[in-house]
Amino acid sequence: MDVEKFKMGWLVVAFDLPVGSKAQRKAASDFRNFLLDDGFQMLQFSVYARPCVSFARQQTHLERVRKNVPEEGKVRAFFLTRFQWENAYVIHGAPAKEVPPEQMPEQIQLW
Repeated sequence: MDVEKFKMGWLVVAFDLPVGSKAQRKAASDFRNFLLDDGFQMLQFSVYARPCVSFARQQTHLERVRKNVPEEGKVRAFFLTRFQWENAYVIHGAPAKEVPPEQMPEQIQLW
């Protein structure tokens, strides 16, 4: 795989988690809190994104997501390059108003 194509971009996680019981609601809430603690930003209630500076960083955070997925539910993760992210359409409200997508942080900490 040519990992240079994936340098600098966004890891997006979208999910459907059951919330019929108290235990399921807690699991869903814990998963959302995990994503926030791991540096993801909420785009919509079940869609979160995190900037990644390299393919290796993307793999690290993807593995963390895998380890924290609740037993029930469906999670999809995908990577968008910086170019794809910056060319996204973000539309708010009615009448529809287009706004720019979130910017990559100016300084990204490396651990």
